[in-house]
Amino acid sequence: MKGKVAIITGASSGIGRACALALAMEGCHVAIAARSVDKLRETEMACKSHGVNAISVVCDVSVEGDCQNLVDQTIQAFGRIDILVNNAGISMRAAFVHTEIAVLQQVMAINFWGAVYCTKYALPHLLATGGHLVGVSSVAGFRGLPGRTGYSASKFAMNGFLEALRTENLYTGLHVLTLCPNYTQSNIRNTALNAKGLQQGESPLRESKLMQPEEVARRMIGALRKRKKLLIISPMGKLTVWMNRLFNTWMDAKTYAYVKKEPDSPFA
Repeated sequence: MKGKVAIITGASSGIGRACALALAMEGCHVAIAARSVDKLRETEMACKSHGVNAISVVCDVSVEGDCQNLVDQTIQAFGRIDILVNNAGISMRAAFVHTEIAVLQQVMAINFWGAVYCTKYALPHLLATGGHLVGVSSVAGFRGLPGRTGYSASKFAMNGFLEALRTENLYTGLHVLTLCPNYTQSNIRNTALNAKGLQQGESPLRESKLMQPEEVARRMIGALRKRKKLLIISPMGKLTVWMNRLFNTWMDAKTYAYVKKEPDSPFA
């Protein structure tokens, strides 16, 4: 990884920040992007402490022009792109019958279209370097989750986009990785949108018991080295995907029951 150039979106906290720091520790120069200026600067300085160059670019990935600017700024600073980590994301939690359409539009704009925009402008540079394209997806992109229709839809869309793009570039040297962490400690559940598009605030999960973002970053780097096409990190995630394929009706009931037990569940 030493000397390569990586772009990481959603890098101000959580998995994105952990990935940026892990890549910097491997010797990668990094261009980090997010909407939070202060947190982004903190991540930039932390990356530089590992002896690499780093730039931070304020970017709302739901805005195409911001994504193009992110790529342009990276090329201007480093002259190449070897890795793109499409990590920026948002969640939602509400029964669809009560949810405003604008909520799903916002989730799709960030989770799916943000990945599409960044990939579109970075792709020529990734092809030139035989680089790595990463999409941070979810098991929710294989198994629809009740109360998270918009989130699941966005991750199903991302998975299909990445699979099609990988097949298109089967002989170009581009590596495409779909990365599916387990529930990971972050603020994504605190900032998840409710039926009216407001942040729900309190996470329904015990965040301290969840996978740490540093573990996700470590596993991502291993998958990059091996040029894996799919990494479902947890045994429970792998089991969920396979059980859903084999016993879909049974999984409907199990998934509903699991979500119903959450604090303040939409189905309680």
